[in-house]
Amino acid sequence: MTDSSNKPLDLAALDHLTGGAFTVSTSADRTARLRDWLAGQPTLAHVQAVFDEMSHRDKGAAKVLREKLDELRRSKDQDALIVEWTAKGEALRDAPHINLGDAMGWQRDAAKAGAPLSREPLAGLKTALTERVKAIEDLQHQTQVQREAAVLLAQRIEVLSTKPWQDALAQREALQADLDRWVAQAQTLAADAQWPSVDAKFAPALQTSTQQVQAVWTAFCEALTLTEAAAADASAALPAVPAWSDQIRVARGEVLPQAAAPAKAANPAVAGVDATRKVKPTVDKAVVDQKRLELAIQAEALFKPAPVAKPVKAKATQATETPPVEMPAVAEGVVIPPAAPELDMAVLALEETPVVDTAAPAPAPVVAPVEETARVPAMGGRKMQETLRHLREQWKKIDKEAAPNPALWKRFDAACNRAHEVVDVWLKEARAQTTAHKAQRLALIEEVKAWTVAHANGPDWKGVSRQLHQFAQRWRESGHLSEKMFAELQPVWKAAIHAAHEPLEVMQKASLARRHALIAEAQALGAAPMLRVDAVKALQQRWQEEAHAVVLDRKQEQKLWDAFRQPIDEAFARKSSVREQSQAALTPHDKAVLDAAKALESATAKGDAAQIRAAMQLLEQMARGEPVVAAAPEAVAPVASPEVASEQATAEAAPSDAADTPATDAASETTSEVSSSEEATADEAAAEPVAEAPPAKPKAAPRPVVAVRGDDRPGQKRTEVAPGARGRDGKPGGKFGDKPSFGRDGKPSREGGREGFAPRGPRLGDAAFRAQRHALESAQDALRRLAAHAHGEVLTQLMHAWEKRDAAQLPAAQAIGSKLSPAQRTQWAQALSAQPQGEAVTPLLRLEVAADLPTPAAQMDARRALQLQMLTRRNDPSPQMTWATDAAQVLGGAYDEAAARRLQAALKVLLKR
Repeated sequence: MTDSSNKPLDLAALDHLTGGAFTVSTSADRTARLRDWLAGQPTLAHVQAVFDEMSHRDKGAAKVLREKLDELRRSKDQDALIVEWTAKGEALRDAPHINLGDAMGWQRDAAKAGAPLSREPLAGLKTALTERVKAIEDLQHQTQVQREAAVLLAQRIEVLSTKPWQDALAQREALQADLDRWVAQAQTLAADAQWPSVDAKFAPALQTSTQQVQAVWTAFCEALTLTEAAAADASAALPAVPAWSDQIRVARGEVLPQAAAPAKAANPAVAGVDATRKVKPTVDKAVVDQKRLELAIQAEALFKPAPVAKPVKAKATQATETPPVEMPAVAEGVVIPPAAPELDMAVLALEETPVVDTAAPAPAPVVAPVEETARVPAMGGRKMQETLRHLREQWKKIDKEAAPNPALWKRFDAACNRAHEVVDVWLKEARAQTTAHKAQRLALIEEVKAWTVAHANGPDWKGVSRQLHQFAQRWRESGHLSEKMFAELQPVWKAAIHAAHEPLEVMQKASLARRHALIAEAQALGAAPMLRVDAVKALQQRWQEEAHAVVLDRKQEQKLWDAFRQPIDEAFARKSSVREQSQAALTPHDKAVLDAAKALESATAKGDAAQIRAAMQLLEQMARGEPVVAAAPEAVAPVASPEVASEQATAEAAPSDAADTPATDAASETTSEVSSSEEATADEAAAEPVAEAPPAKPKAAPRPVVAVRGDDRPGQKRTEVAPGARGRDGKPGGKFGDKPSFGRDGKPSREGGREGFAPRGPRLGDAAFRAQRHALESAQDALRRLAAHAHGEVLTQLMHAWEKRDAAQLPAAQAIGSKLSPAQRTQWAQALSAQPQGEAVTPLLRLEVAADLPTPAAQMDARRALQLQMLTRRNDPSPQMTWATDAAQVLGGAYDEAAARRLQAALKVLLKR
């Protein structure tokens, strides 16, 4: 808070700044002015100064300022975060070499810090970094694809070395084209702008693959050239490829080395070889090696690079490190690194010496140091264990199909051993978790036993049931155990929990017996001829007490409650049916009212206004119990013209008070509950006067009283003095607040007078009352529809007269209605008879203002100007007073279809008011 002595602005300045928020009298005005001021985006300092002063005067209005201050502070903090993380993101985006972990962690760290990543420029940086990470990942994937393609090229060369040299010579150009394409693709990857950001292991791997493929291809071409020379010159040296050298020997007619020494190979005992051992086939060795390579890659894929890849130093003493693979040199000065040991067969096939001495030790190859990266398991311990088992089974199955490949086996076994370390750690953790879970379950069993001794015997049986349910839930959530251990603990748990449940089960059996007894009592009450409501209430109270005391299973308790409620519901249903049957008995008066209602519905269906009004009058007379004189069929009035029908229907559209009052009184009296015998007696007593009363003239309704001096309370005669004072004065007259001749809730009683109310006939039954009300409502709706239809026809005729400029076609005054005086109609006729003159824009706007109708978009500016002009001329008559004159001005102008629609819409409203 700012000190009052150091405020930069005084109260007057703050009031002027906020538009008078400090000088207004009410809090609502103060809040409104503050909101208007805040909409102008004031500075944080001004808002703080106004808040400091307003918080002492009006805390409600200061709430708006507090919210704005919080919003400004949040915006300020977010702006600072945007600047900070924008700088970090731009550094990552523009750096020539980035780490994938840092680029992927920028978005996560920014979100944790609260930076608005959906706002610019953070949104654009997020998209740019995502695209760069995707490009780097795609580049790494393409590098792996290139390595696999190099392996396939080497395998193709190896396969050609086992076939005739003529086939190899025929496919040399195709292989050369494929090799050139592969080299070009590798150079394109290395020249990519994102290549410096690729993981450190991919660049040397791609370089090694390039060297291997080129070395193999060079040896293959040299061997093929030597083979062509040997085939052309018998004195030339033979190639180092066994299949090609044997083929040339056969072509020269020489004896093959295998046939020259049959005795040496025919004695397996001398060579120390078991004659019964089955030699593995080597026909499809390249295919089998490809399968072995896939298994080795799958084993290595059990680990993935860590999120933040950092190089680590290789330890010479690590047990899982892959030993270097011994590979002979293909050519002088070229060494094959161990990155692709699957090429050893092709290299052996291209060696210059035809016979290899396996007893002599091979020279140690030169291995280029490869920098390792931190890797983490790609899956959990259980899944990794299953994957390892599956991979080893597949290796055993594939290894029987061809001769072994020691290099691939070492690679596969090293990857499996490394993954098995993770499995061992997981197994140790699983054993520790199992021990902890077992201890937790044993502790829970002991807790249940101790609780059974202390609380299992009640008396709060609902709490006992709740606690037992919690014990069962804790047992289910106590962690995983092995099947053997769970089978040992489950019987102990069941014994403990059953002992805890035993007292509750005893109480539940006793409660079940008591509830069955209550059900029997309910059946006895329901079967009794007279239903005792007090006994039913007492029985339900006993059931509720029993249900609250002892808790049963939800489904069982619901079934018992349904069985308890069924006989009582049936008894009440019988009572209701008896009451409905007694109410359904129709008296002669009800039958007469029903017949009159049906006649009114028939007249409503025909759509004749005169017949509808006659049927409504007849129904009202029948409802009041007045005698009805039968009219001759010829006396029915003919169908009126549309103009007359529109006026009469308009006059009859609103429901009259005389028709609504009996319906309201009858509805109020039907709501009271009486017994069937009392209703029948009342109906019979009410029906007798109707049947036996002699014809008499209906009593005229009293004239409405405009003003009366003295006591004009409802029910009090105008010429009599008010009766004695109320009960509070000690005089007879009832309780304080009672009115004579009025019953409960201020409604007129049957005994008192009904002066000031419409006469009411005998009481109607429910069916007759509902039929009367429905028929009256339908008739009134029909009259309103007829009036609206007739009104629309009148307006259409008026528009047609304007179009034809014919005053003779102007509707009659009776058809137009009482809202238009004869003088105003004469003014309309004169406007139609004269020649078109004047403009109709302003009169139409005044008509729309008078009718409160919308104005077309093209005329909105003119309407605003007219309203401003009307505000400056306050003494001029309003459009509601001059609408007839305005309509005459419109009719005096030229006819226009759009203007006619606007005029018709305005007159539709104004002629009805």
